[in-house]
Amino acid sequence: MAGRPRGIDDVVILRAATEVIGRVGPAGLTLAAVAREVGLVPGTLVQRFGSKRGLLLALADRSVEDADALAARVRQEHASPLGALVALTVESAAPMATPESFANHLAFLCLDLTDPELHERALAVHWAQGRAVEALLAEAVAAGELSAGTDVRALAGSVRTVTAGAGLTWALDRRGTLAQRLRQELATAVAPHLAPREEPRRPHGSGRSDDHVEPHGSGRSDDHVELHGSGRSDNHVEPHQSQHHHDHPEES
Repeated sequence: MAGRPRGIDDVVILRAATEVIGRVGPAGLTLAAVAREVGLVPGTLVQRFGSKRGLLLALADRSVEDADALAARVRQEHASPLGALVALTVESAAPMATPESFANHLAFLCLDLTDPELHERALAVHWAQGRAVEALLAEAVAAGELSAGTDVRALAGSVRTVTAGAGLTWALDRRGTLAQRLRQELATAVAPHLAPREEPRRPHGSGRSDDHVEPHGSGRSDDHVELHGSGRSDNHVEPHQSQHHHDHPEES
């Protein structure tokens, strides 16, 4: 396009818009604020997007692409399907890492629910994320991480519902970080479906009769539910009952 400034891609501008929304919400979003964020003049954004609404629609379109791209990336980065599921869940919520930014992005969701064009795009993001979660759970069954009889579609719905509610609950009680809360709730949702590990044989006369090994994901509240196979320490998640690490934020 003639006269279009070079050097700053639309993707950079849309990411800056996401940052601005996180700070001031959609009501406080202006082309001038986004332009300042990336070092452009407002007129440049008018040329590219036409208006604030045009910018919001472009951001919504980009969100659909980003949902698919994130799912593909985390699957490449993690040997374990469940490890990839943890990363997908945590990274999808990364822009909402503070209660204030969570509230501002929630206000954007309210726009999605009332504006037909935005709702169409928000629904596309919802379906893309749902497909990614279901695909990872299906791979986890095939890899032996989840029990063979797991109803993948039903579990995917539960995972989406639980993690969505976890964000709102965390924004209210503010215990720990959002990433920690998502890991905890995801572990609780998945734990009953984890494939049991075989108990190691105890040498004859090895000791106390009550010294036994719990199967992986046995459901005990003191179990560490590990989404195994990933080899990455940041994919170790605690059951919901374990709140004792909330003073030590984890990186996603």
